[in-house]
Amino acid sequence: MNGMTRREREVTDINKILEILDKAKVVRIGLVDGDEAYVVPMNYGYTYENEKLTLYLHGARRGRKLDLMRANPKVFFEMDCDIVPFEGEVACKYGITYSSIMGRGLATIVEDPEEKMKALSILMKTQTGKDFEFNEKLVSVVAVIRIDAVEFTAKHRPAPVK
Repeated sequence: MNGMTRREREVTDINKILEILDKAKVVRIGLVDGDEAYVVPMNYGYTYENEKLTLYLHGARRGRKLDLMRANPKVFFEMDCDIVPFEGEVACKYGITYSSIMGRGLATIVEDPEEKMKALSILMKTQTGKDFEFNEKLVSVVAVIRIDAVEFTAKHRPAPVK
């Protein structure tokens, strides 16, 4: 990825990055459709093991996003949280606080029922904080997508000090 413009806002502490992943709840997936961009918001689950970030998504078994991922598995992702507007004395001093993660990765449509069950359990744990179990019948009716992050960066913009 290109270098971050506002390096002073970069988050490098993995514990802070995991906090963002836990809080955000919605990831926006950027795909390429011919000569156009296509972005879709989705719920997600994640794992971070051996310094590797993996996202898990689920949805309908057919549709545009799956077709695009099959044609080109390269994706871009973005998630954010802690969005709070703030005011300033002049227009250019207004803004928002936020924490965000952006990155790129490779999407795989998961076919193995065991991996799908595991992925959906991870997704539900991320979304709800609760443990859920799935069986083959339940996972057979949904598509599960795994995104293996190639790289990602995190950023935090605090409120200005008054």
